[in-house]
Formats: sequence, C-alpha cells, structure tokens
Amino acid sequence: MYKILANTIFLGKDVHFLPECHSTNDTALQLVRQGEAKEGTIVITANQTRGKGQRGNVWNVQPGANLTFSIVLRPDFMDISEQFYLNMAISNAIKSVLSDYVPALKVKWPNDLVVPGAGKLGGILIENSIGPKGWEYAVAGMGLNINQVDFSVPGPVSLKALTGSQFDLEELFRLLVTEIEQMYILLKKGKWDIIRNTYLADLFLNGVMAEYETDHGAFRGKITGVDPFGRLQVEMENGEIQQYEFKTIRFPSYQN
Repeated sequence: MYKILANTIFLGKDVHFLPECHSTNDTALQLVRQGEAKEGTIVITANQTRGKGQRGNVWNVQPGANLTFSIVLRPDFMDISEQFYLNMAISNAIKSVLSDYVPALKVKWPNDLVVPGAGKLGGILIENSIGPKGWEYAVAGMGLNINQVDFSVPGPVSLKALTGSQFDLEELFRLLVTEIEQMYILLKKGKWDIIRNTYLADLFLNGVMAEYETDHGAFRGKITGVDPFGRLQVEMENGEIQQYEFKTIRFPSYQN
C-alpha cells in the first residue's frame, strides 16, 4: 500500500507506510533527526492516534478511511521568515485537487480546508527543523477527511459525506503529492506572486465584511490580504488595517 510514486520527480520516492502511529509529523521529524529522511520522504498512516492540529487540537481519524501523511521538504532556498509561502503553496495544491470534487472548497487562514455551510475537510501543520545554519527541514503534515462519515465531534466533514462517493485513497494520495510537488517547484522558481495570489483568491471570507473576535472583544472587518510573515490583514469599518498573528483572531463559523 502507498508504494513509491512513479510520476513525480522527488516527492514520494521514499514512502514509509505505518498501519498505525501516534503522529506522522512526529515520525517524520524523528527520521530527519536520525538522518534517515531526505527531501521528498513521506510518512503515511492508516490510523493516526495522536495527530496534532494548529492550536494543539487532536486530529482523530477513523482507521483506513482518510488520508493522514507528512512530507519532508528542504526549503533552504528560503529564509525562515518566509515560511508562510510554503504553507500557501501546499494549501493551494490540496485545494486544487480536492476542489475538482467539491467546487465550494475554501482555504481558511492560516491552513484549514473548509466548505462553507458544511464543515472542515482537513488541515495542514508545518513543523520545522532548525540548525546552526538556519532552516534545514520542514515537515508538512496533512489530515484530510475522505471516506469517514461519522465524527465524534461537530465540525468535520468529508469528501464522501459531501459527494456520496467512495474514494480510492491511493489514487487521491498520488494526485495530491503530484500537485504539491508542482507547487513546490513553483516556489523554488521564485513564482511567489502566483502562489500568494492563488492563495488569496481561494481564501475564506477574503473581501467580505464579517464578525471577528480577539481577546479584546468582537469587531467587524474584512480580510484584505496576508503579509510576507503570514499575518492576516483585516480592514476595520473605519478603514484602518490591522494585522493578526496566528491564534490571535477568531473567525465566524464556516458551517453557517
């Protein structure tokens, strides 16, 4: 299962399939630290028992029903301060593939895949390995709800729940990794404007006046962009632009 990919240049030439593991990100980072991973190494599991989300949330999956994998990358052509472009590139790739099945799919800043009115389809978590010379490796973990239809908590949704179809996980994995590689190559070629503009075009609530919350209270505003550091730019009702770091702003529900 999940064999070496023949149609890619460097992603998926070293695939580690684990029937079960705590976290594919943790396993991939361990391989990096042990010198047993190279750029393009992928760790994928049928059952992730302690997956991590962006806010420390646990990502629970039904064994054998979804796609949970991590890719080892070496973006040493970028400064660590530019890492959000990697996030955007991977988000774009996943959105490009999955929107063929769910056209309403959006990217919710910073790294969730959501279907407005339905729920969250998946998420991305990028963790970095920093050495004396700077950014050495990035491990990009993805958890995508594919064939699971029953969830223990409200909020998630899957491709099967949305389309009524059962999906071939291996084929979808191949499509996703191929598209991620293409986006990553664009990043290496310096096509950052294309990556950023694509990300913003698919961004949930971009340009829409909506209610948001911070620790200081609620306000109305509209997203106008994302700066090079990944901070969300929001225009207030008075025309002032505010920037928000990860975890400092709460969105309205994407299920309404």
